[in-house]
Parts: sequence; structure tokens; C-alpha cells
Amino acid sequence: MDPLMVRSILAGLIGVFVLAIIIYSIRVFKGPTIPDMVLAVDALSYDLAVLIVVLAILFDTVYLAVAALPLVLWAYILDMYVAKYLEREELGD
Repeated sequence: MDPLMVRSILAGLIGVFVLAIIIYSIRVFKGPTIPDMVLAVDALSYDLAVLIVVLAILFDTVYLAVAALPLVLWAYILDMYVAKYLEREELGD
């Protein structure tokens, strides 16, 4: 693949992700309800994980791909704790 084309694709992809991060951040700070804010954090985390995996593929390294897994698991754990908080139950009940 032509290096100039790879840089163009990467620049466009990063631009889209930066726009998404700005929109999600606005929803996190100005969200009307807690579920809206949690959904924005989830989308932000998953989009960032996808960006990390795409960069890992482009740079041909596994270390970046391994870093995306804890980020996704963190978002999942956040969902479980918020759901338990909204249900007013202890985790594990």
C-alpha cells in the first residue's frame, strides 16, 4: 500500500474519532441523566479501543492491541456498577 494513501486514511480516521470524542465528551459533562452519561462513556471507550486496534494493525504491533482489552473491560465493569447502583442492590445480589 502506498505510504501517502495510508497517511491520508489515517488522518481521516483520526479526524472522525476526534469529532466523536468531542461529541461524547459534551454528552458526558452535560448529559441529562446518569444512563445517558454512562452510554457516552461506553461509546467513547469502545471507539477508542477500535482506534487502538486499527493503529495496531497499521503499525503491525501486538502491544497496542493488548492495551485495548483492559479499556473495553473497564467500560463493561462500569456498566455493571452503574446498573447495580440504579437498582439499589449490592454487587453479587
